[in-house]
Amino acid sequence: MKKISFVIPAYNEENSIPKLYERIVNQMKQYAYDWELIFINDGSRDKTYQVLKNLAQKDQKVKFLDLSRNFGHQAALSAGLAHVSGDVIISMDCDLQDPPELVDQMLNKWQEGYDIVYARRMNYRQDNFLKSFLSKVYYKIMSQFSNVEIPRNVGDFRLVSRQVQDEINLMPERSRYLRGLVAWAGFRTTFVDYQRPDREDGESGYTFRKLVQLGMSGLLNFSSIPLRLGLYLGTIAIVVGSFLFAYQAFDFLVNGNYYHLYKWLVVVLFIFMGFLFILMWIIGEYIAKIYDQVRQRPIFIIREKGNL
Repeated sequence: MKKISFVIPAYNEENSIPKLYERIVNQMKQYAYDWELIFINDGSRDKTYQVLKNLAQKDQKVKFLDLSRNFGHQAALSAGLAHVSGDVIISMDCDLQDPPELVDQMLNKWQEGYDIVYARRMNYRQDNFLKSFLSKVYYKIMSQFSNVEIPRNVGDFRLVSRQVQDEINLMPERSRYLRGLVAWAGFRTTFVDYQRPDREDGESGYTFRKLVQLGMSGLLNFSSIPLRLGLYLGTIAIVVGSFLFAYQAFDFLVNGNYYHLYKWLVVVLFIFMGFLFILMWIIGEYIAKIYDQVRQRPIFIIREKGNL
């Protein structure tokens, strides 16, 4: 009998967990598949741990990992994916914005022979204009400059076959950007489109700072465009400087106007200082990634396991 593994990171989701559990149970009643539900408590500060422990005692299909602290969404998701036992793995968020009812369409696509089935959002979030705008800009940049074609408007709500998951678990990156790793793996891929509902309870664990960190991981790990910024900025600076020099020369020779050179040099030097700081920041980001990889610290630490 085929087995389905659900992997769900949770951070301060004490109210959402019981609702999500009931919806998944109701959804799985229509299948003959065996299944397991793996929650990962990512250092929650509410009663998430106790809720998961009670659920695990009530239902042996519910399993949980309690991490020693908050390691972040991608690390928590990686912890759960390292403990799956199913033939099919479905990862999703715990905030009820990833509807379990979509699993039916995803499984149908898998039965058609697809190894990766993305749940693709057809709507952008309405609660935060800045996040929505930056999300559009980010996916536009990634689609243009990424070394790997990473699908747009998808999160971590997806289905992958066991073969795909085994390959991803072997990847040694410490800075995890699972959307990029799944896309890099290749295999047969398709999409299931849906309208993403608003969050019902609590607040998103992805603060603006965490979203920026996630975006930087994707950009630095799967695109070489930051390394080429020096070339682009240098070219722009040379072109602009050439136009300024031509303008001054024309105005001086034709109109007889005199320009103090230091006025232009001060502006140009400030511009180049900005370029240098940007390039130093980019180099620093890459060095930090290398340093993090060389240290070989674990991506996560598990304090307790339930039903595993």
